Amino acid sequence: MNRRLEDYRRIVVKIGSALLVDKATGDIHWAWLESLAADVARLMKAGCEVLLVSSGAIALGRGRLGLPRRPLALEQSQAAASVGQIALARAYSEILGGHGFIAAQILLTLDDTEDRRRYLNARATLGTLIEAHAVPIINENDTVATTEIRYGDNDRLAARVATMVGADCLVLLSDIDGLYTAPPAQDPNAAHIPVVERITPEIEAMAGGAGSELSRGGMKTKIDAGKIATDGGTAMVITLGKRMSPLSAISAGERATWFEPSADPVTARKKWIAGSLDDHGTITIDAGAVRALRSGKSLLPAGCTRVEGAFARGDTVRVVGPTGEELGRGLVAFDAADAEAILGRKSHEVEDILGYTGRTEMIHRDHLVMRGE
Repeated sequence: MNRRLEDYRRIVVKIGSALLVDKATGDIHWAWLESLAADVARLMKAGCEVLLVSSGAIALGRGRLGLPRRPLALEQSQAAASVGQIALARAYSEILGGHGFIAAQILLTLDDTEDRRRYLNARATLGTLIEAHAVPIINENDTVATTEIRYGDNDRLAARVATMVGADCLVLLSDIDGLYTAPPAQDPNAAHIPVVERITPEIEAMAGGAGSELSRGGMKTKIDAGKIATDGGTAMVITLGKRMSPLSAISAGERATWFEPSADPVTARKKWIAGSLDDHGTITIDAGAVRALRSGKSLLPAGCTRVEGAFARGDTVRVVGPTGEELGRGLVAFDAADAEAILGRKSHEVEDILGYTGRTEMIHRDHLVMRGE
């Protein structure tokens, strides 16, 4: 059965350097980028939300600086990235602007998606941009990254972004039209795999090596990205990116490999909160707050009676009832000192007490896992 990208609400698209940068000139492949922008505009006008994770800064910068095509030293890569990021941002701004959409640049490292506080800040920024109908253009912050430049890739970064924003679908535009039983360039009998229901060790063994000199990723990194995405409840598709209008080609039924999600994003995130993070403190709540949480509401400061621990905003804390029974765990929206300062207070009083506009909830229901869920 043919799958259409239009059927997904929120889509993250990963674009590799080899697709975006013309190898012969070292400049942007403008005709291809225009066709991609037209695809993005069509999806946005159909009601989809689209985020782009784009490589290309180092590849663009090395051409402008006249750096050699052989592998670059770390400081050369960082210098090339600092030049290329400007060119990349301008290209997306102009080409999406021609379709009536605003482009926004976000520079991340993998650490930004693993550290809870930085993760929450990045997610909040992305959420605000999505609500404003802008198109976030996300790239690895290669001007300061070290390990990421030597070993990193934007496939895994795209997967982490997809789970961060609760995307329904992750699209990896590749130099190949999906996963094969063996690298097709080496094995003429390699068979294409249209659907992967679960990433098994056998599936991982099918991954090949790295890509071109402009690209740091290969099929292995795409399988790694698939594990991140599908475990987080996001479907993933690998398809041939070098064709014109590559997103339209997916909806038209061109060959691709689809990876099935293991759970919906909300369930996967709550499982992660409940089982993957250590708690950093405890918030005790009153009987009224207990009833509110059990009816599906968020935890407000008014229902909190005690704070224990040296937690920071974004840390996991235990939520306990008046008699000390653990009710659940969640990601707290305030540092411990601020949380203690607003205990028992109404949400509209928070700004006057703390001196800044914070969250109205101590723990939002989306970031709370009650026992038994």
